[in-house]
Amino acid sequence: MEQIRARDGATIVLHSTGAGPGIVVVHGGGVTIDMYRRLAAALADRFTVHLYNRRGRADAPPRSEPYTFDQDIDDLAAVLEHTGCGNVIGHSSGGFIALEAALRLPIERLALYDAAICIDGGFPADWLDSARAALRAGDTAKGLAITAAGINPQMAAARLPLRVRIAITRAFLRTPIGRMMGDLLPMTLDESALIRAHDGPASQWAGVTAEVLLAYGADGPPYYAGLNDALAGALPRARTVTIPRSGHDAINRAYPRMVDPLVDFFAAPVSPERTGHV
Repeated sequence: MEQIRARDGATIVLHSTGAGPGIVVVHGGGVTIDMYRRLAAALADRFTVHLYNRRGRADAPPRSEPYTFDQDIDDLAAVLEHTGCGNVIGHSSGGFIALEAALRLPIERLALYDAAICIDGGFPADWLDSARAALRAGDTAKGLAITAAGINPQMAAARLPLRVRIAITRAFLRTPIGRMMGDLLPMTLDESALIRAHDGPASQWAGVTAEVLLAYGADGPPYYAGLNDALAGALPRARTVTIPRSGHDAINRAYPRMVDPLVDFFAAPVSPERTGHV
């Protein structure tokens, strides 16, 4: 572990492993870097992988309020500057942060998996107000059940009656992962609201100059395919890839079918040409 200074003077704890060119991972919303240690280990024989907890989680400093993604982007800037990295992986809401950061920071290669972006209403958010109302009422299980079904409409559990989903979620909240996701649910909903507020055309990211890999899981939320296609059409140097037999958490599980495209992408020379779909 290494401590570095954020732009606001706070301390960012950097967890690094491996050897070779550096990659910084920007993790998703309802979790900590612990969920990404398999990914780091799978990449460590070719790359130095840098993990850090985003604000308000584990060993990270508190978030500033009112919350915006600017603080996350500033923290990523500090990590990139300290490590000298030009390679970034972003997952879920971390993908949104990494993509926004690529408009401002010297990122050379950017791999996004299930990046939670909203293009012309393509990211579902009709569940958000109900989930926030449940959380305000103190019912974390209901809020998390609504959130899980809203984000993962393809899952069979999403079609169960709400009362059944709440009962299942109450049991899930007794597990270590469930407790973590329940504790972080307020931040997950804040981030989802900001993503919804950034809804607009894909052209808002047309200024990204990095070479971009847009990946999504074939068994995950179906809307990511359309979002990736729309974004690939707007970015000057982007290509899409579908990861077979993979859901939203595939990047955390780090199976070879998920890791190998990342290795190929980051190991290849940076190319100025637009590539196509894979």
